[in-house]
Amino acid sequence: MSSNVDQPLLAHAEQSIAQGSKSFAAASRLFDPRTRRAAVMLYAWCRHCDDVIDGQESGHDATLLSPTEAGQRLARLREQTRAAYTDAPLHTPAFQAFRQVASDHGIPADEALDLLQGFEMDVNGQHYETLEDTLQYCYHVAGVVGLMMGRVMGVRDAATLDRACDLGLGMQLTNIARDIIEDAQVGRCYLPQEWLRLADIPPGDLAEHEHRTALGLLAGRLVEHAEPYYASAEVGLAALPWRSAWAVATAASVYRQIGLKVQQAGQHAWDGRISTSKPEKLAAVLAGLWRTLTRRWRARPARSRSLWQRPDPSCARARHAAPAAVSASGR
Repeated sequence: MSSNVDQPLLAHAEQSIAQGSKSFAAASRLFDPRTRRAAVMLYAWCRHCDDVIDGQESGHDATLLSPTEAGQRLARLREQTRAAYTDAPLHTPAFQAFRQVASDHGIPADEALDLLQGFEMDVNGQHYETLEDTLQYCYHVAGVVGLMMGRVMGVRDAATLDRACDLGLGMQLTNIARDIIEDAQVGRCYLPQEWLRLADIPPGDLAEHEHRTALGLLAGRLVEHAEPYYASAEVGLAALPWRSAWAVATAASVYRQIGLKVQQAGQHAWDGRISTSKPEKLAAVLAGLWRTLTRRWRARPARSRSLWQRPDPSCARARHAAPAAVSASGR
């Protein structure tokens, strides 16, 4: 891969990660240079696609697009993603970066398209009746990112990829808990509808202060459900190169801490955006190093079958085989 070609793309990716995720930016510095370059370029593509669908900039200030415009944007993202697996010209830095990463690390097109299917769920305003439904959404917007990141780190065996997917699921459950009010303000709700009914919270009234106490309990429930996924992901550290394991353990520690803060804050979790301070991030770096070193000498228990299972890759191939036959609504 030519460094002359890489440098502008890498610079764009570095800017994207610096603006879009301070937590991931901090953890990514722990990767070896080659892995870090691929990781930030993959992040830049994911961030770009998310921003296009949400009408936002670097993950901030989302606007509610019309269904027609959002659908058109999604169609263009799919077209560009498929083009990244061919020799067709690409004019967007994020897609040029993705083409390099996908080629260098063997990222299947099915996984890239699975991420876009998650964005389609947002475009369609999909509702999630059960926790299982919410977890399916989490897979599409975060679990599959864990799979792609695992491939960037050299993972090829299915068991370790499952652990990488689990980390994405845990992180997304944390994101949902933290961003309940922010999401509600743009008309989105990822909490299971059956949970809302039991708590007597109308889905359209999530942002009302009168529901904050009950909402705090539901957010705490989500955080509790994230814990087994973080634990499963930690087991996979032993299969990663040590610097990759350190970066992953650090990112997991930062996100897990955010979730625990949401749980502890209860009804006050949305008084301001919950994050981690620089000292807390430094502590996470040290804790990540300790987990990385000690995990290598501990037995690797089997992944619990009670955890949500990622789709079989053959099912993904069937879903994406004939995109023209899928309706605009995806149903």
